[in-house]
Order: sequence, then structure tokens, then C-alpha cells
Amino acid sequence: MDIIDVKTYMQSVGREARIASRGVAKVETAAKNRALTQMAAAIMRDEQQLLAANARDVEGAEARGLDAALIDRLKLTSGGIASMAEGLLQIAALADPVGEISDLKYRPAGIQVGKMRVPLGVVGIIYEARPNVTADAAGLCLKAGNAAILRGGSEAIHSNQAIAACVKEGLRCAGLPETVIQVIETTDRAAVGELITMKEFVDVIVPRGGKGLIERISNEARIPVIKHLDGVCHVYIDDRADLDKAIRVADNAKTQRYGTCNTMETLLVHEGIAGEVLPPLCKIYMDKGVELRGDAGSRAVIPQMNEATEEDWYTEYLAPILSVRVVSGVDQAIEHIGLYGSQHTDSIITEDYSRARRFLREVDSSSVMVNASTRFADGFEYGLGAEIGISTDKIHARGPVGLEGLTSQKFIVLGDGHIRQ
Repeated sequence: MDIIDVKTYMQSVGREARIASRGVAKVETAAKNRALTQMAAAIMRDEQQLLAANARDVEGAEARGLDAALIDRLKLTSGGIASMAEGLLQIAALADPVGEISDLKYRPAGIQVGKMRVPLGVVGIIYEARPNVTADAAGLCLKAGNAAILRGGSEAIHSNQAIAACVKEGLRCAGLPETVIQVIETTDRAAVGELITMKEFVDVIVPRGGKGLIERISNEARIPVIKHLDGVCHVYIDDRADLDKAIRVADNAKTQRYGTCNTMETLLVHEGIAGEVLPPLCKIYMDKGVELRGDAGSRAVIPQMNEATEEDWYTEYLAPILSVRVVSGVDQAIEHIGLYGSQHTDSIITEDYSRARRFLREVDSSSVMVNASTRFADGFEYGLGAEIGISTDKIHARGPVGLEGLTSQKFIVLGDGHIRQ
């Protein structure tokens, strides 16, 4: 497909999406839920076809020498397919946010003023590797009353198109037009350039992928972007922590999965308990093949650690590598997170209520946790059904973006012939 054809194709997709967005904004909740349950049923029924399509993508990615973290995100399993279907069913079970009225109050003039939740319109989603995003994004956008244009990475083209077939089947079964959710069929990169500048057709862009992709989208888009750039997540183990809890949480936060944005990349440990907690915890890491990079304080306890550089504190590894620093207390931990963190997800392990409250209040991240693994920073785990992505911005949506983040609010005014004096 040459550049002219891509432009024509994308303009057609955008035009269809804009028309579909006006229709789906008015669709009753029952029809949306019917589409979602049918999508889930089709995904479960077609498990073998999805696995076969994904195997083609994984084989191609390995042949191209793509990195291990990307291939890990690309792979679908039977469990992953079941999770996709479960996510759609969870979305169906959630309350429909569209039309919800809040804050309705009488004003002195006698009018009532409130807010109504409304769809954003057309959502463009650009993502790499993760084929599950196709189902998650389709389900969330539909339930929130939006049309969606999904552009997955070329490495996942077969998986995405196979999932798209299930999505279209669900829309048809509910009597909705297939143009409500469109999955871009070309792998030509020019399609991304068109999508992020079609402001007459697209209302918001959500990029999901590596830092390079998100930076490019943020710099070149002429449409508002919901995004996060890095996931430099921290766990701080306080000297008033339950050490068993601390070891369990810090192990899970790093090793449950390496290639995700909510994986811990820096461990902070209070100097008062470093000698107790680091030896057993670092043995777990080293037994699992995690490379440790520490400051002088942590290397004094675990001499086998490599020396951490200044750059390490800023780095999202997405790999079995962990930075470790010994700090003087909660003040220095919060200071470190403020300086080096990415405002994604940070956790404190402590039994001290006051310190936990301080950490929650003073750490300026989109998710802040007490005695829990950073790996919980996820729309599915938060009960959003699934997520469209995670936002570290401060306007509109922040943290995992689910149904509410895919809607906006408009003011509504109720009167009875009222006029302004």
C-alpha cells in the first residue's frame, strides 16, 4: 500500500469511525453488553485459531531477532485467551457510565446545575506487541460509548486480525455496525502518522508500547494523548515493616513478570533493617537470575552486587535487573522517588500507620500502595474490567484508564422557563 493509498484508507476509516461514534453514543446498555458477551464467547470458541495465529507472529518476531521482553508481551497462552474473554465479561458486568448525572444542585436563580458523563467520541489506540489490547480496548471503548480505531504493531498482525474477527462477530450479533471498532489492516507505518493527525475524525489517542513509540506519538500528534512514558516503580521497605511481608511483596514486585510497566525497578531499604532483609531477599533474586545493582550501603551488605550508576536510578529495565539503595528513612525514600521516579506506581512496606499515610499523601504517582506489590497497578486488578492503558498525566485520566477515563463530563442545566435577570 503506497502513501497515497494509506492516506485514502485512513481517511475512510476515520470517516466511518466518526459516523459510528454518533450512533454508538446512543446505544442502550443491554445492546453493548450483548456485544461484549458475544465477543467473549467467540474468543473462547476460537482459542485454537487464536493460538495458531499468535504462533505465526511469535515465529516471525523470533526470526526478526526482536528482544525477549517484546516477545514475552506478544505471546498468547490458553490462560491469556481466557483472561481476554473474562475481561470482556467483567466490562459487561460493570455499570454503564454513559448518561450518569452527578452533582445536581439548585442555584439561587432556581435552575438545577449538574454534570452528565458522555463518551469521548472516537478513540485511536496505537500499541505494540500485546494482542490482548485488541480485545481490552474494543470492550472498554464500546462500553463507554466510543468508536475505536485500533492500530497494533506489525509483529502482532495475525493475532490482532484473528481477535478482530471475534470482535466484529460480537458487534454483528448485537445489531451494531462493525465500524464501531476498526482494526487497521495495513502494517505500513504511514498509517500511524495519519491516525495521530486526523483531528477532524479522532478525539483522543492512546499509545501503548515502548518509550520510543510513546515519545514519537506525543511529539507528533495533533490530538490529545493519554499516556505514560516510563514505569520506574519503587518499593520502599521501612524499618517498621513485617519482614516476611516485605520479602514476599518485593520478590513479587520484581520477579512475577519482568517486561511490564508496573514491575519494580528500584528497591529502597531502610538502613536499620538492611542487614536483616537484604540477605534473604537478594538470595531469592540471585537464584532467579536477577542482576543486582546497588549503592555503597547495599553493597556493604551484599558485596556480590554490581555498582549502580546515576543512570540506573532513572532506568526502566523491563528485564531481570534491579537497582537497590539503602536510605535513612521515609523522608529519603520519598525524596528519591520524587527525583528519579516516573509517577507510575510506588509502594511502601510498613506496619506504621503514620508513615503509610505520609507515603500515600506525599508520593506524587498515579498509583501509591501500602503493603502491596506494584504489579497490582492494572485495570483488571483494580476492577475496571480491563484497561486502555496507564496515564501518568494529571489532566482528565490518571492511573489505569478504564470506562470512566474513556468518558468526559458536560454541564447540564434543568429549568422551567427560567430566564436570567
